[in-house]
Amino acid sequence: MASFNKVVIIGNLTRDPEYRQLPSGGAVCRLGIASNRQFKNKQTNAMMSEVCFIDVDVWGPQADTCRQYLQKGRAVLIEGRLKLDSWKDSDGSQRSKHTIVSESVVFLGAGQGAQAGATQSATGPAVASAEGVSFKDEPPFEDDLPF
Repeated sequence: MASFNKVVIIGNLTRDPEYRQLPSGGAVCRLGIASNRQFKNKQTNAMMSEVCFIDVDVWGPQADTCRQYLQKGRAVLIEGRLKLDSWKDSDGSQRSKHTIVSESVVFLGAGQGAQAGATQSATGPAVASAEGVSFKDEPPFEDDLPF
């Protein structure tokens, strides 16, 4: 049986990134994000809102870029996979929590402390990747649409 584990989520950072340098020399940055969902309650016709809070682990060069350019409130698009963490708490109870292990982080919106190397361009959001910060181009063939 085949399996597929892929997550794409957009949200805002709930806190400043938590950066750690590992003894092996690698880096990890933990982001806390909140993603909002609005929907209409079919029984009352009232607009409802719910928030999903989730932690994201960013590894390697992306962790350094996130530490440098992200701060609380910044909008991000995360692409990665789900991971289940399990542990025993101080009472001996079994606990678990889902996190996202990031494959890519896209910086959305203008940042408060944007630096020269990672400022937003008019053509699109900055992208943190293993190669560093780059910018997405405008959609191709925008003027060539047949309608």
